[in-house]
Amino acid sequence: MKLSSFRYLVRQGFDNVWKNRVMAFASFCVLLVSLLLVGISVLFYININAIIGGIEDKNEAVVFLLDDTSDARVEEIGETLRNMENVSSVSLYTGEEALENLKINMQDYTEVFDSYEDEQILPDAYRIRVADITKMDQTVKAVRELPDVDSVSSPDSFVELLTEARRIITIVASAIIIALLIVSVVIISNTTRASVFSRRREISIMQSVGATKGFIRFPFFIEGMVTGFLAGCFATLMTWFSYDSLVDLLGRFDVLSAIGLGNVIPYSKISAVVTLAYVIAGSVIGAVGSVLSTRVHLKYRAANM
Repeated sequence: MKLSSFRYLVRQGFDNVWKNRVMAFASFCVLLVSLLLVGISVLFYININAIIGGIEDKNEAVVFLLDDTSDARVEEIGETLRNMENVSSVSLYTGEEALENLKINMQDYTEVFDSYEDEQILPDAYRIRVADITKMDQTVKAVRELPDVDSVSSPDSFVELLTEARRIITIVASAIIIALLIVSVVIISNTTRASVFSRRREISIMQSVGATKGFIRFPFFIEGMVTGFLAGCFATLMTWFSYDSLVDLLGRFDVLSAIGLGNVIPYSKISAVVTLAYVIAGSVIGAVGSVLSTRVHLKYRAANM
């Protein structure tokens, strides 16, 4: 294709957006709604995962040591815990610290605790956090087998609840996103096909003067890409505004903190990815949908000539 022909077809594609603005606007609206439905569903799923991940980060197990464990051995156990595969953090919680906390929380019994001031009545312990909560059970078993470890307290039922919740949310969210994608593709295809069909006379004239199929399709390709690009840009702006407005509203009334949703992802951290996803998806879907619909129409005309 000559450069002059390429420029002409590109210019025709842009001109067609305005000349056929009614159908272009219909395609734009369908693409916009489809992108928003899928985009918001994906953002919701990502934030749910982030919230669950934030809860997991606060989850910990407590490793109680035997009463007669020496200070040197306590240090050795701490080093062993830090080197374990699934342990992300380790902090020592001494018996003296535990006793001080008891005094603060049970001030009515301060005299009783003072009588044991020279004795260690509570064992030293380590607080550990795991990197992968699904492997909490295996990690706790490995810790219990260490010498001088008296017992390990871990929220097993809570871990199972979180793991099951994440599994269910992943399945449901994936099913919803796939369903929305399928519905969006079908609607976009039908809308694009209607746009192409409304210009069947224009296509017939181009065929009559000997235009090749590629020559006919290219302006539709540009037109669909421009329409999809604009839909992606508008979807980005609408998502940005609605996302930030919702987070600000919830934060203003401390709703996020009250229900433990402090790990909602700020839009500024994902704005670049969201923008690229919307613009690229809109441009590709618009362009490919236009080309496929034009191709189907050309085949139909060829079969009936």
